Amino acid sequence: MTAHSLLQMRNNGGAPSKLNESKVEPNTYSPGKDLADTNPGGSLESTPTSRAQARQAVRIHNRAIRLAQGRSMKEQTPSTQNRRAPSSTIQITLEINGAAHTLEIEPRVSLLDALREHLHLTGTKKGCNQGACGACTVLCNGDRILSCLTLAIQYEGMEITTIEGLGTAGELHPLQVEFMEQDGFQCGYCTPGQICSAVGMIREFRNGLPSAVTKDVSARPVELSEEEISE
Repeated sequence: MTAHSLLQMRNNGGAPSKLNESKVEPNTYSPGKDLADTNPGGSLESTPTSRAQARQAVRIHNRAIRLAQGRSMKEQTPSTQNRRAPSSTIQITLEINGAAHTLEIEPRVSLLDALREHLHLTGTKKGCNQGACGACTVLCNGDRILSCLTLAIQYEGMEITTIEGLGTAGELHPLQVEFMEQDGFQCGYCTPGQICSAVGMIREFRNGLPSAVTKDVSARPVELSEEEISE
């Protein structure tokens, strides 16, 4: 008699509880027992051999499922041999220094990198690469632009002039001559951008564009003063 039965008898005045009359059978579950219950005509003993066979059957079943799924996916997916990865480059044509150049580049390539890395026009310099120093200045349809802040694809069909297109070794641009005579080189790294910027500035003045020091923006400037040049 268990301690729980003794406690029940004491609580009931010494009489055994009716709940104790039913015995709880221990858990005698086994895989073979359930399988045998579903097959009244026979029994299945849980032996190492039967368990190994069951595991083998499960493996075969799972493998068959995987093969069927793989075959289904292969039928639905086109052959990788017939597919071509999408290209990340585009073809553009730039008009630079009077000549057309066709390039195969990524859309994100800046005009500066297209000039230097793809066309090897290294006269245009990369300084800060943030549009602050002006070393990368070139001319687009005569206007000065910062090539490090522009994409090459933006200027397809426009006329781009770099320092290489302003003059030749035998015939320099007048501003190139003045830079040499006035010793305006400093270290020389930014000189190409300075010359291109000066060419653009003169064009802006001739077109009547005011600057930050123009006193009357409604009037056309009549002379290129030292104050305007300094600005």
